[in-house]
Amino acid sequence: MRTPLVAIEGLTVDFGHGPQSSRAVDGITLEIAAGEALGVVGESGSGKSVTWLAALGLLPAKAQIRGSVRLDGRELIGAPQRHLEAVRGKRIAMIFQDPSSCLNPVHRIGWQLGEALRLHRGLDRRAADAEALRLLDQVGIADARRRLGDYPHQLSGGLNQRVMIAMALAGQPDLLIADEPTTALDATIQAQILDLLRSVRRDTGMAMVLISHDLGVVAENVDRVAVMYAGRLVEEAPGAALFSRPCHPYTQGLLAALPELAGGRRRLVAIPGTVPEPGSVPTGCRFAPRCPVADSGCATEAPPIQAFDRQHRSICHRRIDPGFSVWTLPKAAE
Repeated sequence: MRTPLVAIEGLTVDFGHGPQSSRAVDGITLEIAAGEALGVVGESGSGKSVTWLAALGLLPAKAQIRGSVRLDGRELIGAPQRHLEAVRGKRIAMIFQDPSSCLNPVHRIGWQLGEALRLHRGLDRRAADAEALRLLDQVGIADARRRLGDYPHQLSGGLNQRVMIAMALAGQPDLLIADEPTTALDATIQAQILDLLRSVRRDTGMAMVLISHDLGVVAENVDRVAVMYAGRLVEEAPGAALFSRPCHPYTQGLLAALPELAGGRRRLVAIPGTVPEPGSVPTGCRFAPRCPVADSGCATEAPPIQAFDRQHRSICHRRIDPGFSVWTLPKAAE
């Protein structure tokens, strides 16, 4: 890999203190290079969003954060608030899951965009107004000048998401973290938002972290994929390799649950059980209670890292050959 823009090493996040504490993220080590697109996938409760909120210092005070997050070699964990404020929005921007709850309902869109431009780029009011208009045009909002005077409740969900993307681009960030950017949008608007993110990356060269439950969205929009389960990273690989030759049983289970567009109809595979609560995770492999090939050692011993090539690694006790699925697929219907 190229020199990383952001390097996360041994990141751990605990909520609460003492015996009542719950570990939401456990020892995540991950890198993203300048201009790269990284997908982060996993079920709800896997720690995908918490990892990046912790990296930016956006978690509440009750969160105990350990480990290292470096931006261009400079540590963010434990950094002064003044330094973090210079990073957020300017170097690293984030699009949150629900744009309607992130936009201020009592201020017009133009005012909110202008505030971001004045804060991150030091523009005066006239220059900020002109740049806000350009940003709305860039994200594909029609009649942008009129929309600057609208309030968030006057816009649809898709338009609010475009405004959030415009605000994220206002600081000209090196890294954009898109946390479920197409949640609650219909398929047409979803495709438009993803096309917009692709075009922005192509035009600006920024890196992107795409957090999503939708494996199809991730497959089409990233260079590399990290699979998380119960606070741990279980598999990491280039996108093409992960979707064609998954190695971890959990990754294989996620892909086996997807319908096939070609061939006969079949009943989808369902991974039994649910993601464990942070305070009650198994001692060894956290996926062991749901894994079809787990044995007694999986439940008590932490799994080792297995490297399949330079960029493809899995954390599992079993050496599963790439492309061989441990899940039995139901037969296709006649």
